[in-house]
Amino acid sequence: MNALDKMISPGVGHSVQGGFARSVTDIFGALGLSLDASQDSDLKVFSPVDGSELAALRTDKAGDMDAMVANARAAFAVWKDVPAPHRGELVRRYGLLVREHKEALSQLLTIENGKILTEARGEVQEVIDICEYAVGLSRQLFGLTIASERAEHRLTEYWHPLGVLGLISAFNFPAAVWAWGTTVALVCGDSAIWKPSEKTPLTALAFAGLLQKAAADYDLAPDHLVQVAIGDAACGAMLADHPDVAIVSATGSVRMGQDVGVRVQRRFGRPVLELGGNNAAVVAPSADIGLALRGTIFAATGTCGQRCTTLRRLIVHEDIRADFVKRLIAAVGSLNIGSPLDDATHVGPLIDKAAFDAMQRALDQARRDGGIVHGGDRIEVAGPDAYYVRPAIVEMPAQSEIVREETFAPILYVLSYRDFAEAIALQNGVPQGLSSCVFTSDVREAEKFQSAQGSDCGIVNVNIGTSGAEIGGAFGGEKVTGGGRVSGSDSWKNYMRRVTATVNYSTSLPLAQGVKFDLDID
Repeated sequence: MNALDKMISPGVGHSVQGGFARSVTDIFGALGLSLDASQDSDLKVFSPVDGSELAALRTDKAGDMDAMVANARAAFAVWKDVPAPHRGELVRRYGLLVREHKEALSQLLTIENGKILTEARGEVQEVIDICEYAVGLSRQLFGLTIASERAEHRLTEYWHPLGVLGLISAFNFPAAVWAWGTTVALVCGDSAIWKPSEKTPLTALAFAGLLQKAAADYDLAPDHLVQVAIGDAACGAMLADHPDVAIVSATGSVRMGQDVGVRVQRRFGRPVLELGGNNAAVVAPSADIGLALRGTIFAATGTCGQRCTTLRRLIVHEDIRADFVKRLIAAVGSLNIGSPLDDATHVGPLIDKAAFDAMQRALDQARRDGGIVHGGDRIEVAGPDAYYVRPAIVEMPAQSEIVREETFAPILYVLSYRDFAEAIALQNGVPQGLSSCVFTSDVREAEKFQSAQGSDCGIVNVNIGTSGAEIGGAFGGEKVTGGGRVSGSDSWKNYMRRVTATVNYSTSLPLAQGVKFDLDID
């Protein structure tokens, strides 16, 4: 047993002696960080593992936010002039620090967020991977040379750093979403302010603290390059409203995105929104049933149903529905539900009571709509302040209004289809447009699902579930999902400004489109 293992055991009930709070302090110490400067009584932080209090933090007020933005602007003025490959060097050093402390960070993430350890380790690995991606990107921030219609002219596009990034993240991926945007923004030449969810601020202080350590040891990095703002929705609104915050990247609910997007657009800032998902899997008669079952179960129950890419709707061909659902219910019923710190656990807790209450309201409505509910009940694991549930499978007669809503909990609604066009119509018949998938061995169905006639989501998968996106692909979706792409592919352009430049190296001055404007000038 190493030192970290001694800090945290897989059991629960730590709140009796304050074990998780002590574990958090020990983890910060192992990272070379301290919570002392952040302690106050404004914001109490609780662990969903057992409901115990982890810390109480000071929140940032309007004056604090103004000072942060001013500091970020000053940092940007220096950082934008650092060559991009040297900016990448800072991110490389940060990635090494995260790799060095991967297990401690994973333990902290699980304690504060409640996801099982293997998923927490995967999220920390995602931070490491996005650092490597961003380092490579730092040497590939390319523009274009465009053919000019005028002789002896060169037409070129450049990309330059844009300014301060304000990043608002949700509780469910408290580290990865921040890294997606911030590491890329850093190599693009921007400074950053991170407003994490008030449910997971400790994870933010740890990950940002390591980046601040890396910056302090790097001569080219200015002070205040990355800062953390602790607070509730009002704190996020201050970022969205601030005229000196050039980009606001927000990940969370549709309601939050509607507020943030309007605030940013009103002042002509740049919003990048990654919002709700109501993701579906189509299971065709030709599907590999074992593959479809495995893909469905993880996508529906991972992170206790609290992913934006969680599978929420299952659209099964009527000829195979009965057998598929029977096997699905049996497999979900065999999942281990318990402490996320135990490596044998498949499903940890919901984040809090509000999430549990929302789940129960949705199940009650589904019953009223004629649904048959399997599971969904609360399980006693760690006392009255922790909310563990059995994932729910709900057989629905139709895609009712509650099915079209996103409930951030492990609820999987099951629907039937007769022909493939009907399956696509059901998949597309919701306001959200994040992720989708089809399980089929029919190449025509697979290709149609990916075509313009198929899924209307930003993520379209074949023979793989709706969750588990890789960092190289653009992540985001359409419709009320917001249309943003927070990372991957060419999303780096969200964090830069485009310049179109024309150079005339002739001795004449022809105008575009053949316009004539002759002057007799000596």
